[in-house]
Amino acid sequence: MPDPVLIPTGRRVRFEAIAKTYPGSSAPVEVLRDIDLDVAAGEFVCLIGHSGCGKSTLLNMLSGFETPSAGQVLVEGEPVTGPGPDRMVVFQNYALLPWKTALQNVLLGLRSTRRDTAKAVLAEEARAMLETVGLGEATQQLPGELSGGMRQRVAIARAMAIQPPVLILDEPFGALDPITKEDLQEELLALWRRQRCTVLMITHDIDEALFLADRVVILSNGPRATIDTVLTVPFSRPRNRDALLHDPRYGQLRNQALDRLFGND
Repeated sequence: MPDPVLIPTGRRVRFEAIAKTYPGSSAPVEVLRDIDLDVAAGEFVCLIGHSGCGKSTLLNMLSGFETPSAGQVLVEGEPVTGPGPDRMVVFQNYALLPWKTALQNVLLGLRSTRRDTAKAVLAEEARAMLETVGLGEATQQLPGELSGGMRQRVAIARAMAIQPPVLILDEPFGALDPITKEDLQEELLALWRRQRCTVLMITHDIDEALFLADRVVILSNGPRATIDTVLTVPFSRPRNRDALLHDPRYGQLRNQALDRLFGND
């Protein structure tokens, strides 16, 4: 059955006439130009493009880690001026504190956003989120004692525990083996369906993008990258991976994405 219609808790995101230029040894390097993109509240959008096309730079502007050279990034109509707990980031390299347990890592975000809530209440919520991502038996383990997939589960649990309106994912499954990657994709979608935050995710995997996203945004090659194509993914949710692979529309979308990525160098 299709997912029930839920009221999104996410926020609308807009990239408005974005450009980014960095100083170069001999001349400035223009990485991005003329980026215009609207992301609806609760939408799941994947960004794809060749290395060096500015995908991470674009999402770093949304997270507040970088500023545009021109244009602005808006969340619910308000300009992004720096990092904030309304925009949580999950990185490919996990970004966990190695001296803290899985539970303590998840608690970090909760304590920073809900200082008036009792520690015991937050600890219970952190444990529940670790249970949700399949780590109920690993709460007291350090990151060095966990596999790569388990570490990424902790990172996702830490981000989702505070129920962020906007979730930013920078190739979160890029370093994982295919089986672990598929498991985590399913878990991420289950959490997203519950919270309906707005998600922007970078990936180099076309199949991953078509399985996860409502829309796939393909960036042109850098430098001076811009939006080449936006593909709308028509499949209803929840999605069945095997059914998608046998749907003729899946092959058409995949070929279209490949053509835009590799047919216009």
